[in-house]
Amino acid sequence: MLDWLYNIVGWVLIQIHTGLTALGLDPDSGWAWGLSIVTLTVLVRLIMVPLFVKQMHTQRKMQDMQPQMQKVRERYKHDKQRQQQEMMKLYQESGTNPVMGCLPLLLQMPVFFALFSVLRSVAQGQVQYGFTDQLVASAQGALIFHAPLAAQFTSSTQELAQYGADPMMAKVVIVIACVIMGATTFLTMRQSIKRSSMSMQSVQMADNPMMQSQKIMMYMAPAFGLFGLGMPIGVLIYWVTSNVWTMGQQHFLYRKHPVPGEGGESAARTSPNGSAKGLLGKRKESAPEPVEQPKIERRQPKKQSRAKRSGGNPQK
Repeated sequence: MLDWLYNIVGWVLIQIHTGLTALGLDPDSGWAWGLSIVTLTVLVRLIMVPLFVKQMHTQRKMQDMQPQMQKVRERYKHDKQRQQQEMMKLYQESGTNPVMGCLPLLLQMPVFFALFSVLRSVAQGQVQYGFTDQLVASAQGALIFHAPLAAQFTSSTQELAQYGADPMMAKVVIVIACVIMGATTFLTMRQSIKRSSMSMQSVQMADNPMMQSQKIMMYMAPAFGLFGLGMPIGVLIYWVTSNVWTMGQQHFLYRKHPVPGEGGESAARTSPNGSAKGLLGKRKESAPEPVEQPKIERRQPKKQSRAKRSGGNPQK
C-alpha cells in the first residue's frame, strides 16, 4: 500500500549516500550510511518547518480559547452533541484548526515507518526500494559504533557476527541508543509543556484535560526507549536526530515568539495593590513611597504699640 513512499525514501537515502561517497567517505563505512540517515532526517524536518510554525500558532490560539471551551463544557456537560457543535463554532470563529496541532507529527510517522521498512528489507537481504545487491551488502556491513546499521537488539548472535560485529558490543550500543531516544523524547515534550504552562490561560486552568494528557504522555516518554529495542539502529539514529532538531527548533522559535509574560521585564506581573511577582513567582512587596508631611507654620502675634495695649493716648 505504501510501497510508493518506501521507494521514495529508499531512493533519497541512496542519492544522499552517493553524494557523501563523492565527497570522499568510504561507501561501506558506518559514517557514510549514518550521515545519510542524518541528512535525510534534516531534509524532512526542513520541509516541515512551516508546518511547525503553524502548529505553534494553533497551540497559542487553543490556549487562549481554554476559558471559553471550559464554559462550553460546563454548560453542555449533559449534551455531548450540542457541546461538540459549540466547540466547532468556537474553532470557526477563531479560525483555528485543531488538526494543525498534531499535523507535523502525523506527517513524520509515514517517513519513520518507510525508513523502518527499508532498513528491515536491507537486514533481510532483500533487493528492493531502489537498492541493488551491492548496496544491500554495503549497508549490511556498515558498522555504527560496533553496531550494524540494520541490526536490532532482538537480532541473534549469529546474525550480528555475520555482519562482522561483536554481538555484545552491538547490543550495548543499541541499548545506549534506546536510552538516548527515550531521554530526548522526554526533553522535547517537557520543553513544549513548559512553554504551554507559561501562558496565563494554562496557569489559571492547570486542571484542564489538555495539560493533564500532555503531562501523562511526557512521563511515559522514556518508555518509548523500550520500543527502540525492536528497531534497527538506523531508525534509532533517525529518531534521535529528529528529537535533537525539534529541541533546537523549539528553542529558536519560542525565543522569537515568546508568550505574554515570558522573559525580561514582562515576566514581572503587577497586581492591583502595587505589588509585583518576580521571575520565580514569589510576590515582592514594593516599598511604600514616603508621604510628604505638610509644613506647619507658626504665626507670631504682631507687636502692638504701647498706647494700644494700654487703651489710652500716649502721654506727651
